[in-house]
Amino acid sequence: MTPTIRATLGTLGPGVALTLALSGCAGSRNGDVVSAEQTPGAPSTGAAGSDPAAGSADAAPTAGATGAAPSAPGPTSPSGRSTPPLSATRPPTLGPPTAPPRWPSDLRMANVLAGRITRGGAGPCYGLVTDDGREYALHGPDKGAFATGAWVRVTVGPADPTADCGPGTPASIVKIDPVG
Repeated sequence: MTPTIRATLGTLGPGVALTLALSGCAGSRNGDVVSAEQTPGAPSTGAAGSDPAAGSADAAPTAGATGAAPSAPGPTSPSGRSTPPLSATRPPTLGPPTAPPRWPSDLRMANVLAGRITRGGAGPCYGLVTDDGREYALHGPDKGAFATGAWVRVTVGPADPTADCGPGTPASIVKIDPVG
């Protein structure tokens, strides 16, 4: 290169480097958070296309330079726009069912029965009829006295093969509690 060109590049080099550095920092304005001192769409100091000679000496002082604490920005979304308020419209709700469920919505334990005592007394044999009409022959020594017609909830286990408590499906009593 000739000395004239080299001298020109030597004086332009720092300005070009500063311009490239500032233009790399400026980036796209889409998605940037706008501070309280800036307005959207207004050119910021030191952005690409500004005069590097004017630099930061003529730029407006920032909140940190004046000693004042910067104000906290309001709630913003990642794109820099403020978040909209929550809707005053209530969300949709499910309507009433159009038909009864195909299977029970409350799953019950198979070993828990509820029903009315048909053969009562002090035990050890009891008769029980459930709400769906099934009859059980229950065996449970030392489970207490239950009057005929009392409503109970019974946890049952496997039937005792030595006990014969009358008509119904045989089962042994694990736990029996009055209902109501």
